[in-house]
Amino acid sequence: MAGRRPAPVAILLLLAAAFAPISSAVRPVSDAHRSAAVELFAPSADGSFGDLESTYEAVRTFQILGLENYKSLSGKACKFAAENLASPGSTTKDLFHAVRISGALGCAVDAGVYDGVVARLKAVIQDTNSLLELYYPVGGLLGIKEQGHNVVLSDAEGTFHATKALSQSDGRWRYDTDSAESSTFAAGIALEALAGIVSLADAAVDPSMMGVVKNDVVKLFDTIKSYNDGTFYFDEKHVDATEYKGPIITSASVVRGVTSFAAVVSGKLNIPAEKILGLAKFFLGIGLPGSAKDCFNQIESLSFLENNRVFVPLILSLSSKVFSLTSKDQLKVEVTSVFGSAAPSLKVNLVQVLGSDSKVITSENKELQYDLDNNVHYLDIAPLKIDVGKYSIVFEISLQEPEQETVYATGGRNTESVIVTGLIKVDKAEIGISDNDAGAVESVQKLDLLKDTKVSLSANHLQKLCLSFQLTTPLGHTFKPHQVFLKLRHESKVEHLFVVPGSARQFKIVLDFLGLVEKFYYLSGRYDLELTVGDAVMENSFLRPLGHLELDLPDAPEKAPRPPAQAVDPFSKFGPKAEISHIFRAPEKRPPKELSLAFTGLTLLPFIGFLIGLVRLGVNLKNFPSLPGPAAFASLFHAGIGAVLMLYVLFWIKLDLFTTLKYLGFLGIFLVFVGHRALSYLSSVSTKQKTA
Repeated sequence: MAGRRPAPVAILLLLAAAFAPISSAVRPVSDAHRSAAVELFAPSADGSFGDLESTYEAVRTFQILGLENYKSLSGKACKFAAENLASPGSTTKDLFHAVRISGALGCAVDAGVYDGVVARLKAVIQDTNSLLELYYPVGGLLGIKEQGHNVVLSDAEGTFHATKALSQSDGRWRYDTDSAESSTFAAGIALEALAGIVSLADAAVDPSMMGVVKNDVVKLFDTIKSYNDGTFYFDEKHVDATEYKGPIITSASVVRGVTSFAAVVSGKLNIPAEKILGLAKFFLGIGLPGSAKDCFNQIESLSFLENNRVFVPLILSLSSKVFSLTSKDQLKVEVTSVFGSAAPSLKVNLVQVLGSDSKVITSENKELQYDLDNNVHYLDIAPLKIDVGKYSIVFEISLQEPEQETVYATGGRNTESVIVTGLIKVDKAEIGISDNDAGAVESVQKLDLLKDTKVSLSANHLQKLCLSFQLTTPLGHTFKPHQVFLKLRHESKVEHLFVVPGSARQFKIVLDFLGLVEKFYYLSGRYDLELTVGDAVMENSFLRPLGHLELDLPDAPEKAPRPPAQAVDPFSKFGPKAEISHIFRAPEKRPPKELSLAFTGLTLLPFIGFLIGLVRLGVNLKNFPSLPGPAAFASLFHAGIGAVLMLYVLFWIKLDLFTTLKYLGFLGIFLVFVGHRALSYLSSVSTKQKTA
């Protein structure tokens, strides 16, 4: 097998693929989430976040994460909320978010303004059969009540029944009585609205109706979806594309609704603890969200799960998922809430270690020691007798106090994927040339592949190149890395890559040059040898030059394949250029000086002829004007003609054509003006003489 992918690139791709699952591990909320929130909720140039909903999401996210950013925004946010609360044109959704902003920031709102808002919201509740038109007013009224105002929903039971009428048999809800489709997202806001109605009621709501809703919650959780790693989430089933919300928003809606309803209902909701824990893993598994909306839903949902009356999820996480046998790393486990708060008193046991093929490596139950100062459970991995490789470690969490089992969700057994690395022993490395027919090795050289070893070999097309070596793990087992390549690079930069096959005992490759002459393009000469051995668990992966091989191949036949064109470095065009050497041609032979002067004299003959012509014609100044004005114009006219003649001389000696034409244009305009005045005077004088 031959190819052209450089070995270092192949090793990097291997490591990236190997550690990709490790980077997506579920861990509690950290400073990385806080930094992401600050970046995602960056205000605009005027210090605002856009609409009321976005403003509340930013403020609420900052508050939950304990960031101080929201305090600097309180002035503008409170003013924005107050304007919408006082505006008669605000929708119920605007009022809902404005009330929540005021409550979150503690804005001072006039009691009269809230009285008007309460009246408007109650009026909407009485005249609607839409779930959203119930949700926003109820949420707004509850927000006003939580700020210390006396708000009571008089017909709470009727409103409760009207909302409950939108529920479906599978636990999902419709948006209104005209909707044919039901929605999981709608179920979440319906449960939140029902919780608000119970909180606003002036009397206890019918317990039988509360029990029916509790059953609806159980049915809703029967529709939850899951992954193999114990992650649970909600998604829509059959909803119009315009109403589809996606798993994050849908799951967040259900979490808000269920935890809110659990807070007002008597008794406990019959929801399995592993599903609550699975929802927490889903939101934590998102990592760092890519949008402000997802960030808000993630953080707020986790805040509801952090403290609720159903189950408080406890998250098991590893400080590191890569352990080195060389440095004798410890297995360190943290068990915290979703925001990293300390868990109640508990024990963590390692109950099983599975190989990459799910084979049981060890099933010895070992309790992890607890470090109270660092809130970490730890265990030395050396006694586990596990070799390098990928493993799944099964932990079991048990609470010390049995009554805590109704409060916290531990998930019982938790499986974490880890990688154990170590130094691989490389020995019995040999390289040599053998005859093609007899198979006897002519020359064998020992190699130390962990050091720089250079060999010099020579062969022809009737011989073979043999390379063999062994790889052993720290526990003495045969090791098979993901990548073992032998590269031969010709002096013309043509490369050939071969996979070195491995058996139960050793890695060995035999290159029969007789069968490879075409692949080698019949190129004789020097070939550099390079061996690459790499694996994600191999701490001493290497790319080792082995030396060179002088290969003598037969001449290429006429139709033999040609070597491929080598890639050109795109940056080579920016390098230094070759020096340009140029010799100017010898100048042409010029005529003698006397001949040049003779021809120059000939050019003056026309001028001399002009002067002779003037004398023969009897040129004189008798008609030159005597009056000062006409005389001045006549003088300027003759001077202009002289300037034109001088311009011709300068053109011959110094000026170029365009400069000469420019000056000639100005002189021409001047001559037309003064010449016209001079000739007009002479014409008038001549006319007067004739009439006299």
